[in-house]
Amino acid sequence: MMMKKTLAAIFVSSSFIAGVAGSCFAQAPTQHVAKAQLPNVCILATGGTIAGSAASNTQMTGYKAGAIGIQTLLNAVPEIHKVANVQGEQISNIGSESMTHEIWLKLAKRVNELLAKPDVDAVVITHGTDTLEETAYFLNLVTKSDKPVILIGAMHPATAISADGSVNILNAVNLAASKDAKGRGVMIAMNDVINGARDVQKTNTLRVDTFQSPELGYLGYFENGRPVFYKATTRKHTKDTEFDVSELKDLPRVDIIYSHVNDDGKMAEAAVANGAKGVVHAGTGNGSIHENAEAALYDAAKKGIVVVRAARVPNGPTIESTEAWDKAGFVHAGTLNPQKARILLQLGLTKTNDPAKIAEMFGKY
Repeated sequence: MMMKKTLAAIFVSSSFIAGVAGSCFAQAPTQHVAKAQLPNVCILATGGTIAGSAASNTQMTGYKAGAIGIQTLLNAVPEIHKVANVQGEQISNIGSESMTHEIWLKLAKRVNELLAKPDVDAVVITHGTDTLEETAYFLNLVTKSDKPVILIGAMHPATAISADGSVNILNAVNLAASKDAKGRGVMIAMNDVINGARDVQKTNTLRVDTFQSPELGYLGYFENGRPVFYKATTRKHTKDTEFDVSELKDLPRVDIIYSHVNDDGKMAEAAVANGAKGVVHAGTGNGSIHENAEAALYDAAKKGIVVVRAARVPNGPTIESTEAWDKAGFVHAGTLNPQKARILLQLGLTKTNDPAKIAEMFGKY
């Protein structure tokens, strides 16, 4: 309770807004003396509600996301320095609904640069919740290290009396500092649970327990602040993937087409006309396609555009269905939701546009 009261007092002061930290471990810590026996954890900030500022401590919506700099967030949770040597660095300061490929690539390259250093043991990323699951999965596919990468956000702004960001920061640093976290892929540490990047979903627009892996389950919990694992993912990730973004300036355009009653294929045609290299069809049921939209997707596939069948249904795999769809080369997304299927397709298209090879990737990742 005292921490929340202190945070509200700190964050309401406008003098702290938009503070920016320097580069992680470019120099020795200044505010806290580094302890040689503790791991070194870099916190990269991208903005979001966790750094949000509102006019009052009871305002939970309509706040300014990404208004508070990373150093201010870290100063408000001094307990993190008991478990790790921590420094912060600002990558961006946005609401994550406005995330871009440019920021993704900047973030991924910085994560790989930091984790390649022998004196950096882990990275924590503060992020808005709207696209947190997408950034996490992207990093899960392109990070070239088995060192821990942990993403966190918050559902209440930093200025709120019920701010959840501070305990998420503390838990994330505890997780990043844990030897048990190594080699488990990118993880999300929020609301006292640990989720894997591949399976996690934002499931509620308002609740603090919004991030869940509904069918495949949490990787673990925080038990009195200590991370405890109960399962691991079986899909390849991080250093075991084939994807390399070190030289990429952008990602191929892939559009998501959301199916609905009376779908006529016009959105698929528009995607092709606007230069899409791939299309993810968020179909009904098991990735079903409206009969009036099939022609547009067949035409796209004939033009060399990779079509992935996903589902707008929140749980369950999208698997093989009609023979005609399989003959057309449509790839099925498995248990990836449409937004994550889009990410894997984008990265797959940096390697090949062969639907059969893309399908192999969906089977591995």
